Amino acid sequence: MQKVLITGAASGLGRALALRFAKEGADICVADINAEGSKETVTMIEAAGGKGWTAHLDVTVPEQWEALRHDVEERWGSIDVVINNAGVATGDRIDAGEWAWWEWIIDINLKGVALGCRTFTPMMKNQNSGYIMNTASLAGLMVLPSMASYNVTKAGVIALSETMHFELDAYNIKVTALCPGFFRTNLDKTMKTSDPSMLKFVDKVFEKSELTADEVADRAYKSLMKGELICNPHPIGRKAVFIKRYLGFLLRWQLRKASVDLKRRELEAKAKKNSA
Repeated sequence: MQKVLITGAASGLGRALALRFAKEGADICVADINAEGSKETVTMIEAAGGKGWTAHLDVTVPEQWEALRHDVEERWGSIDVVINNAGVATGDRIDAGEWAWWEWIIDINLKGVALGCRTFTPMMKNQNSGYIMNTASLAGLMVLPSMASYNVTKAGVIALSETMHFELDAYNIKVTALCPGFFRTNLDKTMKTSDPSMLKFVDKVFEKSELTADEVADRAYKSLMKGELICNPHPIGRKAVFIKRYLGFLLRWQLRKASVDLKRRELEAKAKKNSA
């Protein structure tokens, strides 16, 4: 029975990943700040054929990570898979929004992932085996305007994962960066932005998503089984990366168009505010 720890598993992609491993009969630690949602996930895990237990975890607090490592050692003695999935979203121009939002998203999306890796890598080294999957985003592979802080954190997670993928190879520890595009989750519920149109944009692309959270989780599981460095589950995401690599002029043209549209919307918003 695989022993799997997943952060941010009280809902969304984290829950879908937990249920995918549950189908394989895994024993899963649901680590999340949302106690009620974590309990619901464990109930669903057990109904799907796995075992589950909850752990309260704020991924930004090193002491809570250390306490979780102690609990894992006491309960399991070893660990097979750690999935650093907890994350949040922001959407703003570089000169808009609050600086505190930058600190908030970096603490959770990047430092939280790094803390998870630092906490469980020594344990995996000692057992000479293990697997770490870090949830990044297509936004870390190719950028979208008005999402600077989000893009930065996800690109950082990819860089961290690639570093570890090779750094830990001699210890038989595999590392994958999961890079999904947009799909329907509750990420927009906590998204911080000063631009109301950004939330409308996110809802629109959620509705058009090719994949559900369950489908992303299934592709992530298959990628993990293959030991891939990058899991880019969305077909449109793979197409976009291909265009960036081999037809970069098309991407640059699209991004310049987006910049013009962004400026237009910003000027319209200022004019509306001044006339009020």
